[in-house]
Formats: sequence, structure tokens, C-alpha cells
Amino acid sequence: MIGKLTGVIEMRGPDHVLLDVRGVGYIVYVSERTLTQLPGPGEGAALYTELVVREDLMQLFGFLTVLEKEWHRVLTSVQGVGAKASLAILGALGPEGVSRAIALGDSAALRKAPGVGPKLALRLAHELKDKAPALMAAVEPASQAAPLRDAPADLADITTAPPVSLVARPDNSTADAMSALANLGYGPADAARAVAEAQASDPGAGTAGLIRAALRLLAPKG
Repeated sequence: MIGKLTGVIEMRGPDHVLLDVRGVGYIVYVSERTLTQLPGPGEGAALYTELVVREDLMQLFGFLTVLEKEWHRVLTSVQGVGAKASLAILGALGPEGVSRAIALGDSAALRKAPGVGPKLALRLAHELKDKAPALMAAVEPASQAAPLRDAPADLADITTAPPVSLVARPDNSTADAMSALANLGYGPADAARAVAEAQASDPGAGTAGLIRAALRLLAPKG
């Protein structure tokens, strides 16, 4: 499986880029949000990729971070969510927004994505709610493929490693909850304060419960 591509953007389309990797051009479909963050033609970029193979079709989908790629994999595991629908959700909310919406069971936020109606939003919130905390805590924020502003002198070979393995860590609810919040972009002080308050309110809460409670405490008021 093609897990990552590093090359030079030759062309940008409305929903994809043509990435030149040592003379071989790969059409990679991306979300609208990812497309806006990629550089222009002639500049270097790196994308984590997911290859979809069907009887009559082969498509590559690209992501800037491991968290975005993993959410794509999880979203497409839900009945009725194909690759294009997943990209629409990630494009509307971003991987951090999807993490918050799923963790909190916020189906209204998921309905902001084009083509996601009330029934599908509820299904996503219900089926994935228990998966969100583990995914958020396992994917490190450093696992990113930021756009390369200049084309590399010697482009890296195509990485054919399997998808990232989300290995469970030892049971440490507080540390895992803080790690998940850090992965969503919250500062250490805010994360620690919210987790501590959540734990004080419910001393027996596990990682998932602490993350949901902390996110509610950190949500903008009003």
C-alpha cells in the first residue's frame, strides 16, 4: 500500500493535486481544507496517502497529518460514508473539529459538512463516540507531513508502510486525556486545568469521560 508520497506539485485541481514523484505523476484527492494548505505548482509537498482499490477504479487520497488520515479511515468504516463523503467532513471541520464533534457526540457540528444529513450525523456520532478518545490520544501532533516550501534535491522514495498502528498505551487516564487535548491544539496549562476540573467532578472517570468533560469546559462560552 502507498502510505506516503513526497514530491513536487505539478498541477492543482478543484479536489486533487498531481504530485510528481521522480518523474511519476500521482493524482491525489484531498479535502478542500487540505487543498488550501498545499503550496502552488512547482513547490514540494508531502502527503500521507490511502489507496482505494476497486474492480474498475484505483484512487489515492491524501492527508497532511496522521490524525487526518486516521479519521478518514475511521469515518469510512461507517455505513454510508464513502471516501468523498469523508473528505467533505474533514474539509468542513478539519481533523481536530471532527475529533471534538465525535468525542462530544455533537451531531449538529457534523451536519455542517456538505451531504451529511441528520440521520448520518447521528449515526457517526453514535458509532464512533467510543473510538474518538483512543484515536486522539494515540496520534502524536508531531506526526505531520507539512508542505515543503522548496522542492527537495533528492525526493524520498514512496513509503509503502502499512497504516499507522494505534497501539494502546498503559492505563493512565489523566496523561492520555491531556495528550488528546494537546493533539487538538490546546496549551498545556489549559489542558491540565480542564482535566483536573473534570477529574475533580468525577474521580472515577476514564480517559474517554475526562476528554469529553474537559472539552465541554474548554468550549467557548456564550
